[in-house]
Amino acid sequence: MNFMTIMLQAEGAVAPVAGAPAGSAMSSILMIVMLFVVMYFFMIRPQRKQQKELDNFRNGLAKGQKVVTAGGIYGTVKEIHERDILMEVDGNVTLRVDKSAIMRDPRA
Repeated sequence: MNFMTIMLQAEGAVAPVAGAPAGSAMSSILMIVMLFVVMYFFMIRPQRKQQKELDNFRNGLAKGQKVVTAGGIYGTVKEIHERDILMEVDGNVTLRVDKSAIMRDPRA
């Protein structure tokens, strides 16, 4: 019995298959719920944890810290503002970069 048949049976569009257990629809719904629970613990929860760590890293930036941007530019934090940072790339070359573009510490 496939998923489509079960859903059609639940709507009353298809008669139940002879010899099928009466609780098969309930067990199928339970299986779908378990699938979502497993998906939450293996996909959604770790992604939220990673995003929280990245936000903490961005909020904890300090002057002189080495960083990498989303575009792959390596540099050192020169000034920190509310929404952006001034990053020294090479010698006297400085770039103003949005904090959301800072991805990670290159040594990590």
